[in-house]
Amino acid sequence: MPTDAWWRDAVIYQIYPRSFADADGDGMGDLPGITARLPQLRRLGVDAVWLSPFYPSPQHDAGYDVADYRGVDPRFGSLGDADKLIATAHDLGLKVIVDLVPNHTSSEHAWFRAAVEAGPGSPERERYIFRDGDEPPNSWQSVFGGPAWHRLPDGQWYLHLFDVSQPDLNWDHPEVRAEFLDILRFWLDRGVDGFRVDVAHGLIKDAELTDWTAPSVILGGLDPVGPPPPMWDQEGVHEIYRQWRAVLDEYPGGRILVAEAWVQPEERLARYVRPDEMHQAFNFPYLEAPWSPAELREIVDTSLAANDAVGATTTWVLSNHDVVRHASRLGFPPGEGRRPGIGADDPQPDTGLGLRRARAATLLMLALPGSAYLYQGEELGLPEHTTLPDEFRQDPAWERSGHTERGRDGCRVPIPWEADAPSFGFGPTDASWLPQPAIWAEYALDRQVDVPGSTWELYRSALATRREHELGSGELVWLASDEGALAFRNGDVTVVTNFGAEPVALPPGARLLLSSEPLDADGRVPTDVTVWVVF
Repeated sequence: MPTDAWWRDAVIYQIYPRSFADADGDGMGDLPGITARLPQLRRLGVDAVWLSPFYPSPQHDAGYDVADYRGVDPRFGSLGDADKLIATAHDLGLKVIVDLVPNHTSSEHAWFRAAVEAGPGSPERERYIFRDGDEPPNSWQSVFGGPAWHRLPDGQWYLHLFDVSQPDLNWDHPEVRAEFLDILRFWLDRGVDGFRVDVAHGLIKDAELTDWTAPSVILGGLDPVGPPPPMWDQEGVHEIYRQWRAVLDEYPGGRILVAEAWVQPEERLARYVRPDEMHQAFNFPYLEAPWSPAELREIVDTSLAANDAVGATTTWVLSNHDVVRHASRLGFPPGEGRRPGIGADDPQPDTGLGLRRARAATLLMLALPGSAYLYQGEELGLPEHTTLPDEFRQDPAWERSGHTERGRDGCRVPIPWEADAPSFGFGPTDASWLPQPAIWAEYALDRQVDVPGSTWELYRSALATRREHELGSGELVWLASDEGALAFRNGDVTVVTNFGAEPVALPPGARLLLSSEPLDADGRVPTDVTVWVVF
């Protein structure tokens, strides 16, 4: 495979910096902590890491409120630490993708501070979306709850589709476009291999700010049939990404753009990954699919067909920093829909069932052709922290929803590395920005490495086998299977996932490569188990 197309079948590991590893013991993860742990990711077998934001920020939305796109927040380290991380990763053979947040800035960004000071009608305000009026310009709602407009003391309103501290940029302004082209070059010159683009479908708003009374839902829930809402998936975003792609193509080594675009149906999402736009887009329909063979097969088929039509690779993902971890999500009955966080007094998942299904789901996903994304901690089998005390919650969705949505903190709790160490090895002290549950000790990395059957060893073996058999660059062929099961062939590997109540027999002559759980006494595939076999 050409080195500039590494991304077409890569397995990319998401690092949430504040929760990955804390080098200085202040309870907040940091860049030196990440750098020190990179060899363990190399041993796991991933191809690249994607870092959630580490830029200077007041942290009202965990760093997605950026105050300076060319720096590192002192809580995470320095630009020198970022350079060392990138160099260390490259020495280990790992690519580095960084988050870029172009839909909005922090209200503490120099541009917005200047806009507030300059007043109505000033050129500084043209960089954002300000409007006059005694009432809000329209009825748009914030993704985090409440109105999407905030009024300044001088009487003007500004748009914030997210938190009030995250004013939306005006992407029809040439200064905004020029600024982000320069930001791209700043990080490309420092050696990053690509950008994950936050809210990639949100940059352009309907010019008339057409009224929209439905809730502003970014994480799923958009009508796959009707026209897109006036704040999402507007046609003008594609011109922006064609400009960005031209910049990335100036650099060697296959630098990439990855879209976080909650767009339906798959055919519209595929427009973001046409040959002159982005390289990848997250496959959220797959992430949200229920534990159902028919629905999973349909999503796999439509995803592959939509991306094949534009010559793009398909991505697969089960967890990230915005959704309930799949080891917990799959512990509920299928088809119950999205959960905006889980609290102690909410219905609780079946932990054992969730992990069993999560392991099966992971083996199924890693056998599909294309690129796969992993979220830190899933290789340990980590569940959601479903009993996180509400007083520790920091997600703005918790406050802005009037404490009706628990939010995303439960999937962001610092991960455990060593069972008997302070903060389970997250840092050198007991400090942890979100409290870790005592059960984290059972999932710690040092309890799993070289332990047959552990979730970490399952992931390591799956990634090695995936690479050996070139599954990421293969082709999927569905096979006839028992009712309640899915079976397909990718290259020389046959994959069977049993969703049904009864064990499934393997074809004669099958030689087992991997199994998410042991086969039964008769060599059959039990319920909620995936196997990889060859003949």
